[in-house]
Amino acid sequence: MQNASEREKVGKQAAYVAIFGNIFLTIFNIIVGIFSGSTALVAEGFHTLSDVLTSVIAFIGFKIGMKPADEEHQYGHGRAEPIVGLIIVVFLLIVAYEIIYGAYAKIILGEIVAPPGLIAALMAAIGIGINYTMSTYLTQSGERINSPALIADGKHQRVDIFSCVTVLIGVVISQFGIPIIDTIVSVFIAIIILNTALHLALDNFNTLMGKIPSKELIEDIKSAALTSECVKGVHDVKVNNMGPYASAELHIELNKDLKLEKSHKIAHEVEQNIINNVESIKMVSVHTCPTEVICKQNLEKK
Repeated sequence: MQNASEREKVGKQAAYVAIFGNIFLTIFNIIVGIFSGSTALVAEGFHTLSDVLTSVIAFIGFKIGMKPADEEHQYGHGRAEPIVGLIIVVFLLIVAYEIIYGAYAKIILGEIVAPPGLIAALMAAIGIGINYTMSTYLTQSGERINSPALIADGKHQRVDIFSCVTVLIGVVISQFGIPIIDTIVSVFIAIIILNTALHLALDNFNTLMGKIPSKELIEDIKSAALTSECVKGVHDVKVNNMGPYASAELHIELNKDLKLEKSHKIAHEVEQNIINNVESIKMVSVHTCPTEVICKQNLEKK
């Protein structure tokens, strides 16, 4: 299981890759787009410019989420990361609007220019490779350290892969005397961005509302609790998801004849077993129940 310093190291590396990679792409997309006459490539350049800012915001959210619990935030600051994920969604929506409005001006108002040069296709191909590498690295790093902010930034970056593919197709087709294709392609880019924004919004809203990351997590908690030989059963497992980590609450079933001191010791042991064996769980609250009470409750339910 990763400690805080290892998690911070992975997060910093991923953030630096995203920030400097996007700065490079922004500069070259806009320059090549202007000189080649590619509307879609310029649109992609400004979208990548927003990626620089969102990567910075994602890193800030990651840093805040790393802060330990204090008197005012007794469960830590982990929810800063899904909040940042929603901020990234807002940036995606703004970029999509700008692209659609630009396409509207060119198609409806007749501002169609000459077909873009083939150098735009080369830049789009380079962008596909760079964006794929960055997106994969960011997403894998985010999943490795369970960071909603980095995962959101990685999915945001993945939008650029599809964007570059559509730019490449648009440039090639426009060479056959259909210059409007380049502008139409920019609309498809906006649609891809909107789709990504929707999924990111749902994921981060669910995290903020405490949705269980997976059913497997519940089973992992039960298995870890049952490693103590004194525990006869586990029930009422609840998980409070906070983004990069979660807290858990559960009831363990113990022999009714155990003394209070012994029961307390076992509960503490179970807490440590869960924290040590279930990576995303950082806080645990264990309630003890005598086995006969559990059996009686189950009979009443039947």
